Amino acid sequence: MKLPSELAAQVEAATDFVRRRWDRSPRFGVILGTGAGELAEAIEAEEKIPYGEIPHFAASTAIGHKGQFVCGKLAGADVIAMQGRFHLYEGYPVDQATLPVHLMHAMGVEFLFVSNASGGINPRYRSGQIMLIESHIDLMYRSTVAMAPATSNDRPMLLSDSYDRELMDGARETAMDHRFAIQQGVYVGMQGPTYETRAEYRMLRTIGGDVAGMSTVPEVAVAGKYGMRVLGMSIVSNVANPDDLAETSGQEVIDAASIAAPQLKAIVVDAIKRVVS
Repeated sequence: MKLPSELAAQVEAATDFVRRRWDRSPRFGVILGTGAGELAEAIEAEEKIPYGEIPHFAASTAIGHKGQFVCGKLAGADVIAMQGRFHLYEGYPVDQATLPVHLMHAMGVEFLFVSNASGGINPRYRSGQIMLIESHIDLMYRSTVAMAPATSNDRPMLLSDSYDRELMDGARETAMDHRFAIQQGVYVGMQGPTYETRAEYRMLRTIGGDVAGMSTVPEVAVAGKYGMRVLGMSIVSNVANPDDLAETSGQEVIDAASIAAPQLKAIVVDAIKRVVS
């Protein structure tokens, strides 16, 4: 992918800084959403790098996001994990919000595990469950050159979903082995920062959404442009009933994520083991 010159320079500066602190070529990258930091704690950390120290990086301000790279070993493999992410609703341009994915690619990442906390739209879902993302609906409307699909003769080429079917099959196998329920469905990306209204929940369900959140889509778009194999996982924080809509708090999201954290860890660890075995 040929990046605009300013973005390419930012990626180079950020990557050089991280390499001076941790000079490895990890095949695995992890993006951890709200309340999913337990997986980062499972990494045998060799270096922790706050985002604020990295050139051109933004600050992670959302509740439950520590805002640092955790670099080290997980299941015997080199990994680089984002403990907290950047959101468009925090006011960042999309290229800055996705800068960590560019950095991961530059360092050698081939497999990207992306997690988020999301609101349930599908009434069959339960709080604390994990939904594997099989596809998404992008209602963020913040595409850039770095996210655009490949073209032929200046026309978009057919681009399938970026979510890896083999990795999803492995995740379902992990769920069976560890005896926990797992869902698979469609993630709707909303810019936020507000939670959805009754009318919006009804609309999102009508167009095919199973969960809704405020992240992930830009990161996956960039990863797909690089050809990374992506496993996307949404932790269902609450399931909305449009006819009796209750207030949602950031703490509720964190509490639901803590229930699913061990399951998320099992899925990622098993996926790495399958790749390296």
